[in-house]
Amino acid sequence: MKAEFVQKLKQLIPEERVREKEPMAQHTTFRIGGPAALFVELSSEKEAQEVVTLLNEYEEDYYLVGNGSNLLVSDSGFSGVILHFAKEYSHIEVQGEKIICEAGALLSQIGRVALEAELSGFAFAAGIPGSIGGAMVMNAGAYGGEMKQVVEKVRLLDKTGHIVEKNCEEMHFAYRHSLLKEEPYLVLQVTLSLQKGDKAVILKEMEELAKQRREKQPLEYPSAGSTFKRPEGYYAGKLIDDAGLRGYQRGGAQVSEKHCGFVINKEHATAQDVYQLICDVQAKVEKEFQVKLEPEVIMLGEF
Repeated sequence: MKAEFVQKLKQLIPEERVREKEPMAQHTTFRIGGPAALFVELSSEKEAQEVVTLLNEYEEDYYLVGNGSNLLVSDSGFSGVILHFAKEYSHIEVQGEKIICEAGALLSQIGRVALEAELSGFAFAAGIPGSIGGAMVMNAGAYGGEMKQVVEKVRLLDKTGHIVEKNCEEMHFAYRHSLLKEEPYLVLQVTLSLQKGDKAVILKEMEELAKQRREKQPLEYPSAGSTFKRPEGYYAGKLIDDAGLRGYQRGGAQVSEKHCGFVINKEHATAQDVYQLICDVQAKVEKEFQVKLEPEVIMLGEF
């Protein structure tokens, strides 16, 4: 990484928000990951524009991390620049039946705001441990709901530093997919379109889904949520269970005994432990059932 680039970066961003060799284990829900060469916290749209323009001018590799809830960073870390929106960039505003969220806003926070505003349609997402920006990348979903059902438009930053807006259709939302998997945009802001509802009914739905999560998911261990995409016509968790892999362990990583669709960091797992376990599961399921499981988790760094 060029010293000149780092020097210019520190002229744009206060030095305390530019950290070298930042352990990524502190920024993923797996609690795993080696150091990022540089970790930069952005607190405004203007900062994001300036930094992305500089990164592309110097051809530096970069990746935007939200809450790190769907991310496995390798033990060797990431040799480029990790961008992260600071807490200051998580404003949520209600305008009638719309909620306008800055990219760093957590889905849980948006869920609470929707509840207070008596807006329904977002309860499915309120328990997903991610940010709204990250949710756009994967078209995050749970319990029959997905982001494409509630997104009206998304404000994006392209790699040249220009801001564009895309409507829901232009976001190419599909199962665990969006335009952000096709082109290197960064999410800045999301406008959600919800409906007026009854506060008691919304609260009951949120509580019921939270109860299901606690009962069925291994929330007591670090993980990245559901590890594999749902193969057409099957459920990943059932295939893994039927392949005899419930509780299967590789180093400190384990196929959850509570829910086979989750790989958990049971005991000081390394990223390599998790990666090898994922490979083992894929191989066994394909051998037993001729079904290819595709990871839902994004892998960053060298494996």
